[in-house]
Amino acid sequence: MRVVITLACADCKQRNYTSVKNKKNDPDRIEVRKFCRFCKTHTVHRETR
Repeated sequence: MRVVITLACADCKQRNYTSVKNKKNDPDRIEVRKFCRFCKTHTVHRETR
């Protein structure tokens, strides 16, 4: 049930991180505040398809 997902910055749309999630526990797209090296600040990163 665990799948690899890609996290993209909500501001600059760069794909910065990969992570894993359990589709059974988190069926929706996840949002995490992480550091974006392109924006040089902490921004919301959303799961991409």
